[in-house]
Amino acid sequence: MSDGRRMLDALRDLLRDGIDGLEASGSRGLGRLPSGGGLGTGGVDPKVEWETEPEARRPRRSERKVRRRARRFCRGGHRRRHASDLGPEEREHRHRLRLARRRANQRLGFLSHFGVYAATIGIVLVATRSLRVAILVALGWGIAVFCHYLVALAAPRLRDRWVEEEVGTRSARGVKTERREVETRSRRSLEDLSASIAHEIRNPITAAKSLVQQMGEDPAADENLEYASLALSELDRVERSISHLLRYARDEEPHFESIVLAEIVRTAVEGLRDRATSRGVELVLDCDGAGEMRGDREKLRRVIENLISNAIDAVREVGTALGRVDVIGGENLAGNEIWLRVVDNGSGISSEDRERIWSPFYTTKDAGTGLGLALSRKTIEAHGGRIELLTDERQGSEFILSFPKDPNAEFRPAGAADDEH
Repeated sequence: MSDGRRMLDALRDLLRDGIDGLEASGSRGLGRLPSGGGLGTGGVDPKVEWETEPEARRPRRSERKVRRRARRFCRGGHRRRHASDLGPEEREHRHRLRLARRRANQRLGFLSHFGVYAATIGIVLVATRSLRVAILVALGWGIAVFCHYLVALAAPRLRDRWVEEEVGTRSARGVKTERREVETRSRRSLEDLSASIAHEIRNPITAAKSLVQQMGEDPAADENLEYASLALSELDRVERSISHLLRYARDEEPHFESIVLAEIVRTAVEGLRDRATSRGVELVLDCDGAGEMRGDREKLRRVIENLISNAIDAVREVGTALGRVDVIGGENLAGNEIWLRVVDNGSGISSEDRERIWSPFYTTKDAGTGLGLALSRKTIEAHGGRIELLTDERQGSEFILSFPKDPNAEFRPAGAADDEH
């Protein structure tokens, strides 16, 4: 038998074995069908059953969705945060990362383009064996490669350099302008301060000098004793202004210790009660709620005495028979701050003076130095506190002071958890 005949017989046997295997597989599949499940024997079409039972499929669909979401969450798909939830440093880091990736992709794109360009020129040179054709193709395509280089590599560098130069120029110009403005403001403040100091010191010295001259003209005059007393009072005024000025100029750090503000306020009030009584002013104290805090005992006492003294003078200027100064203290609801109010029913402060009263050497009194409120504000701010003024020209003034119990402690609402902000 020839080789072709034997090959055909083997192929026929192979096909017969395949057909027998398919028949056996089909018989086993039909045997697994439920009884009476044929289309012509009253069974239910699986397609019809699939379409008529959506409720039975919903739990399985939900279960598959949950599994897919869980897989995505495990891969980190749901852990991305919105840009508004990020901090400034993290946003800056992401911005720089995106910029670096974009630059890297631009460089890789150019290198890929240049590689294809060089390979194509080599293939053209080998295929055509014509240097002229290769040069023409290289020149034509080289223009596109050069443009790609400008857009992808050269342009970003030039843009960054020009932006830095422009920002540097504008920043230097802005710094120079701001420095000039600061120097101008400082010079004006120094001029005003110098003029105030000269005025506060020159007038008493001139008055004392005049009195001494009168005493020298007639040493035996009966008025010399009165002149000497007036000269000493003027010199005391000069000494008081200089001591206040030195205290204001020195940048002394407060000596913090554990104190009870109510006790300091009570001491200041009792020290000024005789003065208030002699001037017909009722001094009322309600400061039991001002508890323990950290602060400089002596500096805070001087601040409180200055505010109460100013309030007594303001009430006296009105000349009313019902003059009253209330000193009230307490704590805020969070329990981390102590507040103090000094209220009077005096003449109040005009709108023109409300901002100027905090300036050194500005005063509305005839014998004032103009440094009391400036020193008070400086002391309060050194304790981490603040002072505010509420005033009405017809109903008096109210100074509100607030101090943190611990100037070095970070504010945290009462009952807040550690993970809250």
